[in-house]
Amino acid sequence: MNILKKIQPLVGLATLISLAVGLWYVYRAPADFQQGGAVRILYIHVPSAKLALLSYIFLTIASILYLWKRYEGADILAEAAASVGAAFTVITLASGSIWGKPMWGTWWAWDARLTSMLVLLILYKGLMVLRHSLDDPVKGARATAVLAIVGAVDLPIIHYSVVWWRTLHQPPSLTASENTAIHIAGPLLPPLLILSVAFILMGLYMLTVKARQIEARRHLDALEAARMHHDD
Repeated sequence: MNILKKIQPLVGLATLISLAVGLWYVYRAPADFQQGGAVRILYIHVPSAKLALLSYIFLTIASILYLWKRYEGADILAEAAASVGAAFTVITLASGSIWGKPMWGTWWAWDARLTSMLVLLILYKGLMVLRHSLDDPVKGARATAVLAIVGAVDLPIIHYSVVWWRTLHQPPSLTASENTAIHIAGPLLPPLLILSVAFILMGLYMLTVKARQIEARRHLDALEAARMHHDD
């Protein structure tokens, strides 16, 4: 965990710089010929969605590492990733609803992409609840690791939902698909790419902060348990 303490200031500075540059590009970006100014929600929605998925991928890898090596640091990172991923999933769903109202005429639709993303949020929350519902921290860590690995089946469903099924949700924003040749290009592309990088850095910064907080809490819990044992 010492490496997290070392990189945290650098990641925080890089996050601020990239966010500032990205927002400047968003301000200069033209309105879309179909969506008008509402297209600017894209610059928050898409990076948030990518972070929600990347966080779960990281969570799954950390869970596998924990079950394999019993490395507590991996479990700390898995717990931190669940909180970070849940936050970005909420932002994704909220920004998508705000974007969907002027585009679709409704705040919510049981679309394949939206529904599978909601399942991801439920998974994140389920992992957080499961961990703290068990009295034994080791059992809680193992149970959440197993659930996280099983829940990873939702990731390809989210990614390919707009390709596999006919949905209201737009196709992939950065690449053309078999269903359509439309994708983000021209002056709309730079702010999306820059903010995607900025959100990745922000997610990494949030992960380091949360992981150090969890590590400190576990250390205090261990000291409290040792004190109570000594008093007995």
